[in-house]
Amino acid sequence: MIFGNRLRRSASAPRPTPGLRAALALLGAAALGAAALPAVPDAAATPPPPGRPATAAEQRVDAHLDAIRHDPRALRAFMRALPKGGDLHNHLTGAASTELLVRLAAQDGLCIDRTDTALPPPCRAGTRPAADTRTDPAFRQRLIRAWSMQDLPPGASGHDHFFAAFDKFDEVTERHTGELLADVTGTAAAHHQSYLETMITPAAPAARRLAAGIGYDADLSRMHRALLVGGKLDRVVRDARQETDRATAVFRRTAHCDTRAPAPGCRVILRFISQSIRSEAPEQVFTQLALGMRLAERDRRFVAVNLVAPEDGKTALRDYRLHMRMLDYLHGVYPRAHITLHAGELTPGLVKPADLRFHIREAVHTGHAERIGHGVDLAHEDGAEELLRTMAHHGIALESPLTSNAQILGVSGDNHPFQRYRRAGVPVTLATDDPGISRTDISHEYQRAATTYHLSYPELKDLARTSLEEAFLPGPGLRDRAAGSPATGLKARLQERLEAAFARFERHVAHSRH
Repeated sequence: MIFGNRLRRSASAPRPTPGLRAALALLGAAALGAAALPAVPDAAATPPPPGRPATAAEQRVDAHLDAIRHDPRALRAFMRALPKGGDLHNHLTGAASTELLVRLAAQDGLCIDRTDTALPPPCRAGTRPAADTRTDPAFRQRLIRAWSMQDLPPGASGHDHFFAAFDKFDEVTERHTGELLADVTGTAAAHHQSYLETMITPAAPAARRLAAGIGYDADLSRMHRALLVGGKLDRVVRDARQETDRATAVFRRTAHCDTRAPAPGCRVILRFISQSIRSEAPEQVFTQLALGMRLAERDRRFVAVNLVAPEDGKTALRDYRLHMRMLDYLHGVYPRAHITLHAGELTPGLVKPADLRFHIREAVHTGHAERIGHGVDLAHEDGAEELLRTMAHHGIALESPLTSNAQILGVSGDNHPFQRYRRAGVPVTLATDDPGISRTDISHEYQRAATTYHLSYPELKDLARTSLEEAFLPGPGLRDRAAGSPATGLKARLQERLEAAFARFERHVAHSRH
């Protein structure tokens, strides 16, 4: 199965106490489906709105942050311990550690050709067993460089190297969805995140066969009816759910979730975003979107759809407005399915000027995007200020993976619109994108934001809070619930736990300073 082509650690925990063991068991069950979390007795009150005066505890932590800003080791420890809520922009196959992929390639007896691409056995002339990485450090390091952004040579295209990596390790990731889930949730837990939305391509072979069978029809309604005739699309939905069941079982077994010592990743609440590859034929894009939206309305593990692959690709550029019209139509059919879109992952020189003028706006106005990923070319959009007002008014959030934007597009610092979105009142959250390939993690993203834009501790808290407020989770958030009512929905319960984690973090920092 193909669960996550972007073209687009879990170690056992110490044995918990009986009371904690019961809570962990509940959390492990919640990771892929349960609707509630155990009670958190020391949860803080409803989070205050952004821009409010800092509390005394926040001022103390902020003073500590200022004191360690130029101490890399202390700053890294601070950012790692900081509670961070969720990651809303994460591609599963690009998120897993490169070392894990190399190890799995060796385990499966795969072969590596001269382009560093993994191939199924037997190893023929011009290929080499991936198992050689166990005894040949130079070969192992070569593969890590080819499959990630590590040691990218000066002058090399980060954009091209990044996107080329997915095809090189695709043979590995297709085989090991469950193990990848265990890896990325373990990393999320280690960096004090409680929630993850990760992008996958469910039932891709079955969806591709269905799309080829119906072909393209400019009448989107008629094309959708062709998908439904005879229950064809529902059979693919069933395939996708069964794939997810199998991957979940492997994840839980790998992470020991159903044992007395579950790995920390079992506590992470996990949801899937169905991705459609924008570089493929129109009927394939439409079929995968329809599948993803139908899944989102029928299986709570799936929450939304997205379009992935290089936005500057020839087909992606040619069909951009067509894809938005597809989403416009399907939104009317599946109104409860969420939509988040890569848009504006472009820079001058990568595409012609005309292609920089409308992608974010079309995603918002035609594609019904509730969140935008990247949004880097904002300054080149027609009516950028009106677009920002629209996003702020309707709460359309920006998912901002700062390291990814720097590596792939060469955009960072003052050239990045991160602060412009924030000043306009657009909800902004930090994200990892493809941390395995980028050789980064969510703590690094917070550290990068704090140092680049000199963010205060309360501002970092607001970014973390936004990650849960904008999550595609059921129930009202803490700010939306009726006064005095309990936090019964999953979103509110996760927010409640985040507030409790902030309170513990602030107490810990205050204690450590004395």
